[in-house]
Amino acid sequence: MNPPPIAPKDKIIFALDVEHFTEAQRWVNLLKDRVGIFKVGKQLFTHSGPKVIDMICQKGQKVFLDLKYHDIPNTVAKAGEEATKHQVAMFNLHALGGLEMMRKTVEASRSIAKSFNLPKPIILAVTILTSMDEESLKEIGVQGPLIEEVGRLALLSQKAGVDGVIASPQEIGIIRRQCGEHFLIVTPGIRHPSAKKDDQKRTLTPGEAVEAGADYLVIGRPIKEAKDPLEAVQKIVEDIS
Repeated sequence: MNPPPIAPKDKIIFALDVEHFTEAQRWVNLLKDRVGIFKVGKQLFTHSGPKVIDMICQKGQKVFLDLKYHDIPNTVAKAGEEATKHQVAMFNLHALGGLEMMRKTVEASRSIAKSFNLPKPIILAVTILTSMDEESLKEIGVQGPLIEEVGRLALLSQKAGVDGVIASPQEIGIIRRQCGEHFLIVTPGIRHPSAKKDDQKRTLTPGEAVEAGADYLVIGRPIKEAKDPLEAVQKIVEDIS
């Protein structure tokens, strides 16, 4: 049985890349009826801790905990258990952590969710950060084509039981071909054609990314830096539609 289609609004993950709890609260209040999920990353979580997750959940909203776990298998599995207890909708880890690390975390999250009668979060693996290009990979000793490395890591993640991957929109095609239509793809690096790319090197527009097969889009600066954030979100929804 195929999963139900995701509404255009619910495909948008707003990146809460802000410094303070009060600023996060302001954005959640503004966008809570306009986007599907709020992403809490390293900066905000380090500043505010779990209370920011609680704040978002208390407003009836979903959380993507974007801490990109990468450590020995037992450490990441324990972190995955805690993320599950916080009832986040999604969390992620690095595929470069390896098969055992990913598999152990999936199993730990599933087990703790069952024990506490909680929904199991979507677990995503980071393939290659969208700030990197082939020259960046060569600097750390990866000599093959970037797109092949993304495909290899996506397959490894699927083998470990991970629900999907985070990958540049430009690699959606190879992931779909190798991992099938039900493997989730979450794409950062989303920009309007006229917008500056900042430090993202592999980008597409929202409509292009969804048409290519992305399930969710992580979008921050195009909304945050807009003169009218609500109008910016509406244009993104229309582009996705």
